[in-house]
Amino acid sequence: MTRGVTTEKHHLGVRRLLRIADFRRLLLSRLAAQWGDGLFQAGLAGAVLFNPERQSDPLDIAAGFAVLLLPYSIVGPFAGALLDRWDRRRVLVVANLVRGVFVLLTAMAVGAGLEGVPLYAAALIVTGVSRFVGSGSSASLPHVVTEDHLVEANAFVSTLGALTAVFGAGCAIGLRVALGAGDGGSSWTTATAVVGSLLAAAIASRFARGVLGPDEVDEPSGAFAAIARGLLDGARAAARTPSVVAALFALLAHRVGFGISLLLTLLLMRNTLQDFGPLKAGIAGLGEVAVSGGLGVLLAGIFTDRVVDRLGARRTVLCALGLAAAAQGLAAVIELVLGLPVLLPTVLCAAFFLTLGGQVVKLCVDAAVQSDIGDETRGRVFALYDTLFNTTQVVAIAIAAALVPLDGRSPGLVLAATATYLVGAAGYLLLSRQSVRDR
Repeated sequence: MTRGVTTEKHHLGVRRLLRIADFRRLLLSRLAAQWGDGLFQAGLAGAVLFNPERQSDPLDIAAGFAVLLLPYSIVGPFAGALLDRWDRRRVLVVANLVRGVFVLLTAMAVGAGLEGVPLYAAALIVTGVSRFVGSGSSASLPHVVTEDHLVEANAFVSTLGALTAVFGAGCAIGLRVALGAGDGGSSWTTATAVVGSLLAAAIASRFARGVLGPDEVDEPSGAFAAIARGLLDGARAAARTPSVVAALFALLAHRVGFGISLLLTLLLMRNTLQDFGPLKAGIAGLGEVAVSGGLGVLLAGIFTDRVVDRLGARRTVLCALGLAAAAQGLAAVIELVLGLPVLLPTVLCAAFFLTLGGQVVKLCVDAAVQSDIGDETRGRVFALYDTLFNTTQVVAIAIAAALVPLDGRSPGLVLAATATYLVGAAGYLLLSRQSVRDR
């Protein structure tokens, strides 16, 4: 049930959305958490990948991404079942506080120069608990905005959240400059992310009990049975909804291509690319990539809702995947066919279009899950969504890490990424047509 919001069909606009007190509160809590996530992940990446006291090869980078992303897959089934069982307000408060504790523990591990299991274990818990926060916020959104305005609200929330995470990453880069790039400076940088967790918990605590759902609990009486059934129920609910299946296929194809491109970009920035005028390589270059991608996210947030209204979700997703494939294909042609060097401007341009296309697809997937899946299983479907989303990217990065040279130059992998976007578009088209026939 959605509380206290209008059901009119026209676009509410940002001002009217922000007048809804519970929407505003949920948004602020999410932004605080995502700022902390962006700062934590960039701080940890800097500590591991761009730390003069440590050395990393492509497989080390793949392991780092596994640490940051696989907890979403491991914790996902637990998060989904519990979000459909527990008061989501309580989940947002407790999860943020627990995350804050482990942010500090991870920072201490970085400062002590720890590597391997001790460092990764603390980071795994931080990112794992973050899954409760992200899934809880997404599953709660339909309780503060009507279904008619979900695409609009989700576009605004996702866009602003992604930009806030980019801002958090930028703060981490600035703190590294001020505090130092070694273990000590990296430790203080990473520890600053605790501020986001504490703010998110404080804001979420102001919700009335039960206002974020779930409205009904369709769970076994035992918590362990609920957890064990969570992922399976999410899969069943998604499988019964062809529009969600089609959207997930498109998104997963994008994550494969994006994962490959992300690894290549990291290696190019660290080992190959040179400064280009005012543009800088190294970790500063990753900040520029983040800004370029952030602009893509911003553009997607502004126009996706209106494009969907005009073209429909299916054509919008196909256009987004086509845009990403074109960006990858052009990069391959420049390097492989024309023999031209990879330069910072071309990398930033590709990052913009890849992120733009991916964010458009993600917004359409979010809207499909939020509108087509019932509230009693929505948390579990979002957990399944996150599980597949991050596992797919980690697998893609791991496979690419085994094949890519240390300098990051691999036209073959760029072509492989291009192919995944085309496969995603073809699969989405077939599955979405089946969805239309089944109605």
